[in-house]
Amino acid sequence: MLVTGGAGFIGSHLVERLLDRGDEVLVADNFYSGMRSNVHHLLRNPAFELIRHDVTFPLYVEVDEIFHLACPASPVYYQRDPVQTTKTSVHGSINMLGLAKRTGAKILLTSTSEVYGDPDVHPQPEDYWGHVNPIGIRSCYDEGKRCAETLFFDYRRQHDLPIKVARLFNTYGPRMRPDDGRVISNFIMLALRGDPITIYGDGRQTRSFCFVDDMVRGLLTLMDSDPSFTGPVNLGNTGEFTMLELAELVLDLTGSTSAIVHEPLPQDDPVRRRPDISLAKEALRWEPATALAEGLTRTIEHFRESADT
Repeated sequence: MLVTGGAGFIGSHLVERLLDRGDEVLVADNFYSGMRSNVHHLLRNPAFELIRHDVTFPLYVEVDEIFHLACPASPVYYQRDPVQTTKTSVHGSINMLGLAKRTGAKILLTSTSEVYGDPDVHPQPEDYWGHVNPIGIRSCYDEGKRCAETLFFDYRRQHDLPIKVARLFNTYGPRMRPDDGRVISNFIMLALRGDPITIYGDGRQTRSFCFVDDMVRGLLTLMDSDPSFTGPVNLGNTGEFTMLELAELVLDLTGSTSAIVHEPLPQDDPVRRRPDISLAKEALRWEPATALAEGLTRTIEHFRESADT
């Protein structure tokens, strides 16, 4: 198994699960947003191999399946070098699809709920084409992933390549970067330090949060599903929370006395985001099992332990 971006937050959890079930795993990561520490404990496993590689360049290896996760998913990281973000989604997908074509490997793309943009339809089903600004500050990621999906389906139509496409909604859990700028890691770090928690806008914008264990189970189920089922399929938790509700829950679970402050809403920030996972339930028999409070408790414990070490 090749896992691009396998030293990242979700990728490292996926790699562990693959190794646990007896697969041999090759991770390719350039460590732009992934961290060696996420997979350091796996280096002694003879079934694990790690190479430093940027997927915008071709990779010549022999593999049976490819989990293509490589791309920074946090706005802080993908907006830092937006041209490279687009290249990672587009050139990286072309290179991995070319590798899959040469080796006959099945390939899975982790796309994103960002392909729906700031949606006019709620919750978002897979047949909704989205409401995306093609020239905004988030476009390098949103449109990059939309183009990656296009490439995957064109390779299937043109070359009969076995593909799977997952649209991941907000995911959280241990090994998130404390500096990645995403709302859960931000809120937890601020609460643990006792600093004010920043909420953008009035705090009534909503998100749905899927614990990483549930997400990895969904990716594995999708990859192992019937070859005729390609997706795209939404993977995420249907529980919908406002940013104020999330902040108050984090404060409660951490025991923090941090204040809540408000700042203007960033450009193109979606107002509502919740997946319709009817297709995942029907085709994959998958749905998340971890409640937000339980997942946050485990994530807070991770951040506390990381701070102690």
